[in-house]
Amino acid sequence: MATPSYQLCLGFIILIHLGIFLFFPSSVAAAGADASGAASGNASNSCSNLHQMVKVKRWVNGAEKEPVVGLSAAFGSIFPTHIKEGHRLPATFSKPIYSCSASSSTLSGSFALARRGDCDFITKAKVAQAGGAGGLVVINDDEGLLEMNCAGNVTDLDITIPVVMVSKSGGDEIDKAIAGGEKVELLLYSPDRPIVDFSVTFLWLMAVGTVVCASLWSEFTRSEQSDELSPKVSSNVIAAKDDDEILQISTKTAVIFVITASTFLVLLYLFMSSWFVWLLIGLFCIGGVEGMHTCIVSLVLSKCKNCGQRTLNLPLLGEVSILSLVVLIFCVVFAIVWAANRKASYSWVGQDILGICLMITVLQLAQLPNIKVATVLLCCAFLYDIFWVFLSPFIFHDSVMIAVAKGNNSGGESIPMLLRVPRTSDPWNGYDMIGFGDILFPGLLVSFAFRFDKANKKGMLNGYFLWLTVGYGVGECSFGFVL
Repeated sequence: MATPSYQLCLGFIILIHLGIFLFFPSSVAAAGADASGAASGNASNSCSNLHQMVKVKRWVNGAEKEPVVGLSAAFGSIFPTHIKEGHRLPATFSKPIYSCSASSSTLSGSFALARRGDCDFITKAKVAQAGGAGGLVVINDDEGLLEMNCAGNVTDLDITIPVVMVSKSGGDEIDKAIAGGEKVELLLYSPDRPIVDFSVTFLWLMAVGTVVCASLWSEFTRSEQSDELSPKVSSNVIAAKDDDEILQISTKTAVIFVITASTFLVLLYLFMSSWFVWLLIGLFCIGGVEGMHTCIVSLVLSKCKNCGQRTLNLPLLGEVSILSLVVLIFCVVFAIVWAANRKASYSWVGQDILGICLMITVLQLAQLPNIKVATVLLCCAFLYDIFWVFLSPFIFHDSVMIAVAKGNNSGGESIPMLLRVPRTSDPWNGYDMIGFGDILFPGLLVSFAFRFDKANKKGMLNGYFLWLTVGYGVGECSFGFVL
């Protein structure tokens, strides 16, 4: 069984994590490519096209390769939404490669390739179109995708070919194949993203399920031995145990959460790098191991009280429960395996398991004592989101929270403090995600409602727990559909 000092240490870790969770963008979002809607029609003479994500399918000597993702320009023709409507044409580099003057290479009947630089994008498109190209692919000079807009108040462009930008790495792969004497063919299209993906439903179930499980966890893990005691003795024992292990959030603590979150957010904004993200990954692993260990041990002990009786004396650690030690080793190995394979396609499973266990444990150890503190905490979180998303640009000339969410300087690493599920029916793949803050902070209120109903012997229908849970589920569902 965990000692009071162990629980105090865990409570301190949970307190830090609560502050960190708040600064992450609390939203349900799709990670990966995000296809915007396009204006109707096949061509546009103005500079009013919406930027679309574009799939650049490619073949090298007839063999299909991984497609490259690009971003369409605000001018030129609209990309087809179905692959059958696109045209498969050979790829040819413009000469000069920046496509700022008439090309000496034959562009007719092919997709012209041009490097970014030396002139504006409209000039490149006009040169490619004048050469008879079926479209223009601009290769960026870095890994980002720049929105190609019009310079000045241009109203009549007369550009009728599709124009798309690809990243430097994607363009370099095409360049390498062409330089090696291989035949490269491209096909450009922009498939529509489905309005609703099954992953949203699964993500909703995980979010609501986590809140419900955390609220009812004390009921799930109540041992059979405590049921055999008289109601008065049982309630006194449980209450005494809870007082020793629970961190009661105060009004002061709620304000400290917001200050801590704001501090971490600004630090990430100013010093975002791969090592900083690795620090967060380390904190996530520590919290995940603690949470999974606590959940597994409490479940086992609730069904088998004697399983925790056998102990082992270890150097430095002293007397340790064998059950606790075995579970801890398992949890540490689980977290290490996840961290080592965090970029694999299946890593979301491990991340979600660690995250759910962590949040259940947080909601057990950190509780709201009354509705006053709940109001202060949730209002502070609301004002926090408003300030760092909408008001921070007036100070930092950028939306701090959005800039951190994009993680442009994270070196390809992603922040793990969220649940994510791969989009199954989305041609752009990617993930639907929900930040821990969207689960933890409403979860504190829902858990409080359950304890209040239980203490006041309220039924399911005339209590607050059920209706707060329904309200939370409807809110998450509505927010997910809006995004």
